[in-house]
Amino acid sequence: MTRFKGRAGLAVVAWIALPVALGAQQDELLTRIWNGVQQAEARTQTACGSVVESRTSPLMTRPIVLRGRFCAEGAVRFWLEYLPPHALTVRFDTDDLNVTGGDGATEALRIGGDVRRAQSAFSRASSLDGLRRDFAITATEHASGYELRFVPRAAIYRRRLNLLVVQLDKRTFLPRSIEVDGRSGVNSLFAIEISSDNRKLPEGIFEEKKK
Repeated sequence: MTRFKGRAGLAVVAWIALPVALGAQQDELLTRIWNGVQQAEARTQTACGSVVESRTSPLMTRPIVLRGRFCAEGAVRFWLEYLPPHALTVRFDTDDLNVTGGDGATEALRIGGDVRRAQSAFSRASSLDGLRRDFAITATEHASGYELRFVPRAAIYRRRLNLLVVQLDKRTFLPRSIEVDGRSGVNSLFAIEISSDNRKLPEGIFEEKKK
């Protein structure tokens, strides 16, 4: 589960830091995307839906497909539950990322500081230069949405990540997929379908269950 824990951390950080990172860009397309993301953030306080992760690796004879559901609350809490036969639960609550396997064993990763540092770095007045130094960013507009490709330049990101690709819905500016291509050789593509928003979320879903 340790290797998954790292990928889960990357995916959650990407999900949360993306809007702030986009805000640093100034060209017309990225500015248009950022304005849409800001509006989506303002009107979407909570969201729930389904997710399908397709995981590939040179060491795998065939892809592993994990199906599950998720809920998110703003930029501070996130819950993801994969269904059997690949039962797995991921909870991020402000600071802590907890990954619980089907056997009930839990691994914890404290990533709140990393998330806040990323948000702080990307929101400063000088963040455009820093972001261009750290990533090569390509934005593309398609008939039904937008694609953003982040290729790390800085060593701190290159150590763990080859490529991050985010697909956004053209009408809602909400994410449709996130692809995380890790340096470990594992590629995870998360296909996202949001089924509800701005509804009260179930009590306690973000909290790690104590035994």
